[in-house]
Amino acid sequence: MISYFEKAVESICESVRFDSSREKHTSKTPFGKGAADCLVYFLHLAEELGFETHNYDNYVGEVIYGEGPEEFAVLCHLDVVPAGDGWTHPPFGGEISDGKIWGRGTTDDKGPAICCLYALKALKDKGFVPQKKIKLIVGCNEESGWGCIEHYNEVAKMPEIGFSPDANFPVIYAEKGILQLRLHFPIERAPFLHLEGGTQGNMVCDHCESTPRSLTMTRARELKLTIRNKKLIATGKSAHGSTPELGKNAILPILQFYEAKSDVVKRIIDCVFNDIYGLRRLKDETGNLTMSPNVIKYRKGQVLVLVDIRYPATIPVEKVLSIVAKFGVKYETVHFQKPLYMDKESPLIQTLLSTYEECTGVKAAPIAIGGGTYARALKCGVGFGPEMPGDKPVIHMADEYITLDRVKLLLEIYEKAIERLTK
Repeated sequence: MISYFEKAVESICESVRFDSSREKHTSKTPFGKGAADCLVYFLHLAEELGFETHNYDNYVGEVIYGEGPEEFAVLCHLDVVPAGDGWTHPPFGGEISDGKIWGRGTTDDKGPAICCLYALKALKDKGFVPQKKIKLIVGCNEESGWGCIEHYNEVAKMPEIGFSPDANFPVIYAEKGILQLRLHFPIERAPFLHLEGGTQGNMVCDHCESTPRSLTMTRARELKLTIRNKKLIATGKSAHGSTPELGKNAILPILQFYEAKSDVVKRIIDCVFNDIYGLRRLKDETGNLTMSPNVIKYRKGQVLVLVDIRYPATIPVEKVLSIVAKFGVKYETVHFQKPLYMDKESPLIQTLLSTYEECTGVKAAPIAIGGGTYARALKCGVGFGPEMPGDKPVIHMADEYITLDRVKLLLEIYEKAIERLTK
């Protein structure tokens, strides 16, 4: 195996230095300048490594390796969620210390994307000739809508089979359905002048603030709220929307401050935090439904709450919505993705599983997750790494990192997996 470890580390650091979280679009930068610049950087790097590349209008790019009527996809993304608060390392610094590369995107998903690129380079340099056309596809809108994949399907041809290095090892056979809803709670005589928290639908809210009409100091202290310029501030801990239990939602203590003053606020708490209608009791082999209210705003006599729901893969979305209807308020669908469910015995899953077992020495079985990956864009697709069982959760959190040892392992696993699946 030809090692590109040092070059991969350098490239990961450089890619992290682009703040590729979604920004205001222009005609030439549909998801903001940072995402477009990161895509240009990645494709230029691929060209320097000797690959054919295509930039589809700064929505999405691809790196081509090999020829043939059959195609194989490796689907990654270069956009990231906003940095959020609580970092002890610069979120876009790409610093290396304590055996780790620090920064937003190191694990989700720039690090794995770079590792897949250098895995292709290692295969190329040792003379491997794939029997399928390999497309390393890198999108710029995975975290906030998948407009990149929609555009790709309009201007290029998506392969039917492949994997996305944007999830967990050993290999993902199922992903829960994703349903983001904006709930409208009308409120008269609101006990606040201002209420706002959260930045993105798939991130647990780590900062929420409000201006009350009257300030009860004792209650604010009980809830450990900060008071600044007559404004209440709650600080939480960010986490991925699919694993809200790993975070601390800053919206709840702000709402609790007002619940004795407003029946509407109490109802919001009962519906989306206390789950009085039992949404979270829905479950199957892929796990329980999760519901995370991640963004809240007070606008024009309404409290708008954006909830991120991950529902079990074998349960119809209609059943979920029939329970949401019991909330008795207007709602709109902001984002929806059907579940992914693959046969555990399929050649794709079994090849990836055996590769993982060989490289790690660990016997394993396919798993299900609540997160959503680009694997859903494929007729036959699965998630494959980079997180290992037992890893400390870092995705969508402050101080996201990838270890140098993990980079080495990813280079080995992805090189072997791609070779075996395209020979």
